[in-house]
Amino acid sequence: MSPKYETESLKCWNKAKEIRNEYYHNYAKAHEQGGLRWAGGAWSFDAIPAGLGDDVYPLTGEPYAASVAWNKDFALKCHEAVEKAGFARDLCSYMRNYWGSIMLNEYVFGGEFPKPDFIWQDHICCSHSKWYQVVRDLEGGDIPYYSIDVSVGPYDELTENRLEYVVGQMLDGIDWLEAATGRKYDDEKLTKAVYNHCRSTSLWAEVCAYNKTIPAPLDEKTMYSLYVLGTLHKSSQDVADFYEELRDEVKDRVKRGIAAVANEQCRVMSDTQPPWAFLKIFRYLEKYGCVSIGSLYTFGLIGMWDIEEDGTWGPRKTPQDEGLEIKDREQALRVLASWELKKPEWQHFYSPELKNEMMIRIGKEWKLDGVMLHYNRGCEGLSLGIAENRLALIEAGFPVMTFEGNMGDEREFDEAQTVNRIDAFMESLDLKKIEE
Repeated sequence: MSPKYETESLKCWNKAKEIRNEYYHNYAKAHEQGGLRWAGGAWSFDAIPAGLGDDVYPLTGEPYAASVAWNKDFALKCHEAVEKAGFARDLCSYMRNYWGSIMLNEYVFGGEFPKPDFIWQDHICCSHSKWYQVVRDLEGGDIPYYSIDVSVGPYDELTENRLEYVVGQMLDGIDWLEAATGRKYDDEKLTKAVYNHCRSTSLWAEVCAYNKTIPAPLDEKTMYSLYVLGTLHKSSQDVADFYEELRDEVKDRVKRGIAAVANEQCRVMSDTQPPWAFLKIFRYLEKYGCVSIGSLYTFGLIGMWDIEEDGTWGPRKTPQDEGLEIKDREQALRVLASWELKKPEWQHFYSPELKNEMMIRIGKEWKLDGVMLHYNRGCEGLSLGIAENRLALIEAGFPVMTFEGNMGDEREFDEAQTVNRIDAFMESLDLKKIEE
């Protein structure tokens, strides 16, 4: 069958790989350059430690653990080490990958595991703060540790008192950072980082919004390698500039009709983290001319959204877009706190109905033919209420396929069974494999 649409590789693909590789290299080599290392989650407020200097390098736990998961042999060693130490197998698999890497003293990118100088975390998922309490203990118990509680309820119920609660912790955190590192804090660097943070996350949402187009210019497997930069260091100039370059390229792909899948005839979305060791299932979908256009996870883990004038989802306007000039530390932190508390993936920690609304919106606006839900045993937070989400999607008229697995522990993923489920789901959508 001849291709229906033209395809081509992303021109900025290698640059994305370079930024990622440099990020992990800089963290490992920070001390050789006289710099500092800090560890925390992908949702931690990374713009705040930026005020300590340009030589302060983070290692965010979830994307690091996903890299471990992709390396199945190493991941198995990590899980076995953690289980031998007495930790339960049903804990967050990212957390177990990370802990195992420390226990083995092996950095997945080579060499010994680099010990952080301090830990900077936030807490919304049940394991976030406990994750790094164990990290501190495993590393000898002497790492300074600060965590910000952001569990203040859905954004549409945000009050001044709730916002001040988060901002107050941020202000205290800056004092703590100065005491923990012996460095003087630079508010100008904070302001620049907050602007970059907002720009990165708005631009990523704009990139995802272009996937409303038929044919979709990006597929979700490719998007996993692109969104990850925002989970590493969204407040960095390099990441913000890259997302602008990516946005321009995707916009051009839409204009020229460049497709992610040459014979696109079916559009689905997934949900939560994928089984990282088995991303080839997304390529298997393409045998049916099926493209996964993304998911609430891919769109909303870092992407920031707002309601456009026509009632559809679009990228949130940045402070720069609104003409807002940040003039002092407290204002910078208020902007950052208010910005992040609207994160789509934080909303459904409070109610599955909030996730239902967002998933149904994606289903309609991205013109989906079906939904693939990953019953992910590796993440309690993002899988919370997923059975309720399934029922709501079906009631809204979307065919739903479910499959069981684990984002970080390949022992809990049955590849053959999942392929069989995909075959049956495609058949239910009246699709047949396209002749190669």
